[in-house]
Amino acid sequence: MNRRAFLWQIGGGFGGLAMTHLLSTDVEATPRPEFNGGLHHPAKVKRIIQLFMTGGVSPMDTYDYKPVLEKLHGQELGPKEKPEGFTAAPGAIMKSPFSFKQHGESGRWVSSVFPHQAKWVDEMAFLMAMASKTNVHGPGTYMMNSGSLLPGFPCLGAWVSYGLGNLTDNLPTFVVMPDAKGLPYNQRGPFSAGFLPAVHQGTVIKTHTTNTVPDLFPHERFKFANPQADQEGLALLRSMNEVHAADRTEDARLASRIRSYELAAKMQLSAPEAFDLTRETQKTHKAYGLDNPVTEDFGRRCLLARRLCERGTRFVQVWSGPQGATGNWDNHASIPKELPPIAESVDKPIASLIEDLKSRGLFEDTLLIWTTEFGRTPFAQGGDGRDHNGGTFVTWLAGAGIKAGTSYGKSDDWGYKTAEGTTWCFDLHATILHLLGIDHEQLTFRQNGIDRRLTDVHGHVVQEILA
Repeated sequence: MNRRAFLWQIGGGFGGLAMTHLLSTDVEATPRPEFNGGLHHPAKVKRIIQLFMTGGVSPMDTYDYKPVLEKLHGQELGPKEKPEGFTAAPGAIMKSPFSFKQHGESGRWVSSVFPHQAKWVDEMAFLMAMASKTNVHGPGTYMMNSGSLLPGFPCLGAWVSYGLGNLTDNLPTFVVMPDAKGLPYNQRGPFSAGFLPAVHQGTVIKTHTTNTVPDLFPHERFKFANPQADQEGLALLRSMNEVHAADRTEDARLASRIRSYELAAKMQLSAPEAFDLTRETQKTHKAYGLDNPVTEDFGRRCLLARRLCERGTRFVQVWSGPQGATGNWDNHASIPKELPPIAESVDKPIASLIEDLKSRGLFEDTLLIWTTEFGRTPFAQGGDGRDHNGGTFVTWLAGAGIKAGTSYGKSDDWGYKTAEGTTWCFDLHATILHLLGIDHEQLTFRQNGIDRRLTDVHGHVVQEILA
């Protein structure tokens, strides 16, 4: 044995000891049946659908009614200098151009831009004083998904996949459906597995094309790619992978690829049925707005989210709006002109999703989340637009484990900063994990000598909105 081989084997031996320790502490735990599938306590939620509104939804024009703005309309009361993260100097105070009414037994104030969701406010619990550490889209989107302003950290969906695993072997555990117009800020970063094993990253589904899952089936011009050839190719690949993996036990990427190939083979049988919306009735198509070009894209993805959850997908994320200055909730130029179209595109589909989940009994163990990366200013930008504002915004939850018709926290009279019950992404994430039967302080992964967690060193469960 030469010196190089000797050192390699000694190093490999110590590496094996280290790997044994890591595997003993960082392996994915198995949900406990006696805890209703939870890790640390009984779970109330089995699956999640998250609806993310890209661009920063204006709270005072949707869910956070501010009559004071009507009295102060036109007055120059904003900061005298442009705050960090703002794209322009603050203008005059601007009232909402939309009418507000109270709805349901809870008396929740809702803007006229959400007539369909307004019918379901008694099923929702509102976090009225969400806050962000940033006024910038990229870091804000990272923060609301991974709890960090920086890239490289696992998102909520990846942590859920890591902590609880899959509900079915035939579909991905974590599915992401971006807007047909494009990916959100940070591209695929918001649904990354970060330092967790790559198998936990979101599987991106392109619902606006005929090739919903890219490369799941061979192209028709490749006649040689038949089922028998697939089996032979996979067998050869498996043997090559086993040899490769034997010398690289510390690299999780290969294991993730192997699992992705296995999942792809199973999805060849299950995915066509799951994504086939022709199996739904015309009444269902119409309810989700698939007969209207304005609501068709988001409605299709909401309907697919229900179908995927029904078939065992644990976490589905549906995005409204791409990155950029148009076609999303980033209404700098004009609130009266830009907000109604994007609001209309999601309003009816979301209301139908709630009704559909309830009618099928899925609301009993499914959590529905509606959120955005930050809010907007109570003073105008330019003519009648609004600038970025991490000071306060709104999130709502509905479904399993939620105290319906409630709210927690409130913003100040202008809707510029939180006033009571400030809720950070860490608190939201802690609450979601709690509903899944997970103690957010105990779900950890050792990375660079640090026991990382989704909520970092922060977070508390918002008990006020829990049933």
